[in-house]
Amino acid sequence: MLTALNWPGFADLTLAGLLFLCAAAFLAGAVDAIVGGGGLIQLPAMLMLLPGGEVIYSLATSKIAAIAGTSAAARTYAKRTPMDWRAALPMALVALLGSLGGAALADALPSSVLNVIVLIALVVVGIYTWRKPDLGSVHAPRFARRLQLLLMLLGGAVIGFWDGIAGPGTGSFLVFWLVSLVGFAFVTASATAKVVNVATNLGALVFFIPAGKVLWGLGLVMAASNIAGSVLGATLAAGRGSAFVRRVFLTVVVGLVVSLGWKIALSA
Repeated sequence: MLTALNWPGFADLTLAGLLFLCAAAFLAGAVDAIVGGGGLIQLPAMLMLLPGGEVIYSLATSKIAAIAGTSAAARTYAKRTPMDWRAALPMALVALLGSLGGAALADALPSSVLNVIVLIALVVVGIYTWRKPDLGSVHAPRFARRLQLLLMLLGGAVIGFWDGIAGPGTGSFLVFWLVSLVGFAFVTASATAKVVNVATNLGALVFFIPAGKVLWGLGLVMAASNIAGSVLGATLAAGRGSAFVRRVFLTVVVGLVVSLGWKIALSA
């Protein structure tokens, strides 16, 4: 269990370490499929073991697992929840381009400042959702079709950019944007967010794969675990409805706030 496996693409992980990362990927997939925020679980788990010896390998390999899980979740949602593909696909395309831009500019942006901004945003999101118990309980788009699409494209670009620079809470921000501004129910918002999240993960991988930063053996095994968790999470969300998704959303937002706050405090 504690002896290095020496398998190609696993960066000398032990069996115990591999099982730990698979469990983290499964749980991350389940949480991410419901409301986003799976990166709060999966990436920190990888950083604890640091396969490959550098953070960049954890970031790149986690995207392989994430894109597999979000794809599986999107497919499960599509079977069980009505999906507005004519709006979701353009939003995903813009988010992909935003993610590409974020990845390209990652080194030029002060991560310490961005972390503070996102922490404040998450606190506002959590308080706003908590104080409005009826938010996202029904699917009631607020705007005419053209304005609705414009808002979705804007959200896709901004949040996709944030995901490109490895920012936490991408899925949760997507859900909140669609619920609070566009007027989607939580379940519909989660379904749409998964389609968009596939695109943002793909955008980041366009940079990581040619750079040779993906540990393919580990990434594929974690991807299988993430898929299993994602299917479970999407099934629970679609079956239990928006009230269940709202409760999980608030829990994940609190977790993200604590995680980011702790990170900022340590770096101060």
